[in-house]
Amino acid sequence: MSLEPVHGSIAAPAPKPAPSLRSRLLRHVLIPLALTWLVGTSVSVLVATEFTRRAFDRSILDDAYAVAANVRQSTGDIAFTLTPRETASVLFDQVETVQYAVLRSDGSLLAGDLLPPVLSPGEDDIYRFSDLTHQNQKLRAVRLRLDKPGEDFEVVIVATTHGRQGMLRSLLLYSGSSQLLLLLALAVWLRRSITRDLQPLAAFQNALDHRHARDLAPVQIATSTRDMQRMSAAVNDLLARVAQGIRAQREFAGNIAHELRTPLAGIRAQASYGLAQKDAQAWREQLTGIVRSEARASHLVDQLLALALADEAMAPQWVQLDELVQETVLRFLPRADAAGVDLGARGLEMPLALRSYPVLLEGILDNLIDNALRYGRVQGSATKAQITVELRQEGECIALSVIDNGPGIAASQQAQLMERGAQGLDGNRLGQGAGLGLSIVARYAQLLDAQLHMEPGPDGSGLAMVLLLPGPVQAKAGR
Repeated sequence: MSLEPVHGSIAAPAPKPAPSLRSRLLRHVLIPLALTWLVGTSVSVLVATEFTRRAFDRSILDDAYAVAANVRQSTGDIAFTLTPRETASVLFDQVETVQYAVLRSDGSLLAGDLLPPVLSPGEDDIYRFSDLTHQNQKLRAVRLRLDKPGEDFEVVIVATTHGRQGMLRSLLLYSGSSQLLLLLALAVWLRRSITRDLQPLAAFQNALDHRHARDLAPVQIATSTRDMQRMSAAVNDLLARVAQGIRAQREFAGNIAHELRTPLAGIRAQASYGLAQKDAQAWREQLTGIVRSEARASHLVDQLLALALADEAMAPQWVQLDELVQETVLRFLPRADAAGVDLGARGLEMPLALRSYPVLLEGILDNLIDNALRYGRVQGSATKAQITVELRQEGECIALSVIDNGPGIAASQQAQLMERGAQGLDGNRLGQGAGLGLSIVARYAQLLDAQLHMEPGPDGSGLAMVLLLPGPVQAKAGR
């Protein structure tokens, strides 16, 4: 019989479940309390033992002095004047067994009982206490030395320790048990209090567990503590941001579906029409229209992506505004020359640096100049179209303006044109753009904490789009 190895995978052991917050709080509170109770009880027992020992020692020392007081000088020797009955009365104790001995200076027994050896006091001491073990009994003894003129003797008192040990046991039992009961009562009270205080957290967890993934409404939970209020506010803020992101995604998808439908339909129609023709000139015309439609669709996609990425986290940095304006204007010059537009810049003599976001600033300039090139011309007018990008410092701020000499925009339409998808009369007539340019600029200005407003041109005609950027501003010597 042969054994074949069994091949297979061994499942990893399941992770040990983490303890609940209630049990952890109880453990963090009760363990220190239990240790404190243990230390306190130990100290109490030690203190009680010391004071009980002192009281017991004081008692047997008093007995030794009482016995010594009845030793008298008699005919050249000393004599003990108490009878056994009187001595038993003096040393009477209901609990302990007390024995005594009166010893002469040579150590011989004058009166009393034969006792086990007890240590003598030192040269400078009058008495000395000691612990003995005799016949499996613990004893406490005191040896008293009295050196009176003509009276040289010692008194030894030996007593059992049953009463002292019983007193210590009773003290430990009643004191320790009462403190233990208090600790248990405190544990029960703490458990109920912690459970009650954690109830809003459990309700909060239960509300989140039973919530649908698409339900991003704020969670309404009774908050009994400031920590719960902060956590509830943080979760609701997170839900609000997630809802905002989902709305932006849906809006972006809707914009894509809505805005691309027209140019794509136009491209398809032009391609179908061109395929149906046999004349090469008709093909050329349709291909030219397809190129224009594709350029419009690409521009539209770029604007939609710019809106979708407007809230992306970026790090601010120092931006040389004069260089940024100059590069942007140079990039649009070929398009302006092809359209017959005079594109220029003012205020670039003094270099100005601003701590901001270059991507947003470049996006604002691109959209403003693009809008001015599209709509900043009066159709059929003999006056040459002009577009000027102006940069100037106003106190602690920088004003960035794009000015054209076109037809301008009525004051009633200015606020509406900042909305997504809104177009002016020229935009609808010319069929250019998707009404997203100024909404992108407005969103970028909001992210930059800048002020964006429209005003008439310098001579009262045309339109000036002014962006007021907050400082700090750094100015350097001219180039």
